[in-house]
Amino acid sequence: MKISRVIVDVIKRDTGSLKVQDERSDIGGETIQGILRIQTDEGFEGNAFIGDQASESSDRIKIISETIAPKIIGINYENREWLWSQIEKIQNSSNTTYPSWAPIDVALWDLQGKYLDQPIYKLLGGRNTEIPIYATFPPRHKDSQGFINEAKELLDEGYSAYKIHPGELGIRETIKAIDGIRELVGSKMTLMLDRNHGYSLDEALKIGEALDSNDFYWFEDPVEISNLSAIRRLNETINTPINMSDDSSFLIKESASFLGNNLLGMIRGTTRKLGITGLKKLSAMADAFDINCEIGLAGNSLMNAANLHVISSVSNNSFYEYWRPEHIHQWGVLNEIKVKSNGKIDVPNKPGLGVDLDEEWIDFHRIKKLG
Repeated sequence: MKISRVIVDVIKRDTGSLKVQDERSDIGGETIQGILRIQTDEGFEGNAFIGDQASESSDRIKIISETIAPKIIGINYENREWLWSQIEKIQNSSNTTYPSWAPIDVALWDLQGKYLDQPIYKLLGGRNTEIPIYATFPPRHKDSQGFINEAKELLDEGYSAYKIHPGELGIRETIKAIDGIRELVGSKMTLMLDRNHGYSLDEALKIGEALDSNDFYWFEDPVEISNLSAIRRLNETINTPINMSDDSSFLIKESASFLGNNLLGMIRGTTRKLGITGLKKLSAMADAFDINCEIGLAGNSLMNAANLHVISSVSNNSFYEYWRPEHIHQWGVLNEIKVKSNGKIDVPNKPGLGVDLDEEWIDFHRIKKLG
């Protein structure tokens, strides 16, 4: 069964502006994103969404439509692994990146599942169908009490894990938040902290000491990904595992280098950057070093579902990242991922990704069709 057509429905949606307390000042607003449709000569269609949260995706849509699509027309849809091996050849000639390939890979897995009438997690050898989650918000508070209140809100809603995004909150206030949240939740919540590469080494060491004292599960992206000496110092000094990185340039080879040089206690990955094929490779590579590959937000409804299928099939991931507010990254589907009363999420069990497109919503938001 061969790929006969690659279509991108280009859509415009408005998430509204969301004020945040970090270098961005706000996220959201009007954005261009896409619905990928890979069709075969036997009438099957695999799907993925193009777009991370509220980010503008016109450049990625152009790469997929103009560079990648012509190269895969006529190829057997099952040749995912071979196609993965060709990414760098395509990249060298056209600036294509792994994140531009990721939706293609996910759509091909969706195709496989639909053709075989099986959910992707079963094709991956997965067994776990109920996944623990942690909740997180963008940095939205100017003082420690705001984060303490946020933790209480989540605890009252039944969440058992929470990742703090302190943003530009000062070091003293952040430490007050760390101490106050642990005092509030006791042993009822697993806690993490993510600074999105914003600390200096001295600042990160101070925060790390507070995390150690409060039994945090990981310390994510404390410093710039290029600051290898600081990362090594943190990994050697702090007991809380250093977990990196959600940086868009941190891909397979970068991950291999960090693992091989013993720079991290955990590693980050997502289908948003690597697709299902690449994320499985990263998870296996981390497992060989006996560390977790903690899978982060994929940025839209279909890629989030792809994350769940991978999580179901690996043994070295603890949580699914549930980012709030949900409307920033959930759109265009009929059966959205929902948190259950026990604070967990079910892996979709229908064929492929197991998520149905909301064609009426797509028709309303479509501004053009490519392919």
